[in-house]
Amino acid sequence: MKSDLPLRDFEFAKQIVRLCLDLDRSAGVPRTLANQLMRSGTSVGANVEEGQASQSAADFVCKYSIACKEARETHYWLRLISATDLLDAARIKPHLDECNELIAILTSIIIKMKQKKR
Repeated sequence: MKSDLPLRDFEFAKQIVRLCLDLDRSAGVPRTLANQLMRSGTSVGANVEEGQASQSAADFVCKYSIACKEARETHYWLRLISATDLLDAARIKPHLDECNELIAILTSIIIKMKQKKR
């Protein structure tokens, strides 16, 4: 069975881009946070894609670990944007939920791969 993770990450990145477009309409803090969110939120999928083409198990774990770190950073920015009312909390919640799921999936894959190496 083929993993749907790359597709989910791509869809997540599309949603992050849309959120950032809305934030970017205002100068100052919203624009600064949009830049941070854009970098981390789109990096998750990019690193998963790189991991799909990894040359070794260690390379795979490295790329997926970076993707997981980026997902955690994205989660932080989403929480901050919600807590400061830059965007409505109800609009952010589905993205936070998906981000949590992506973190859980990535963490699980990383743990399994590390155990497999032993």
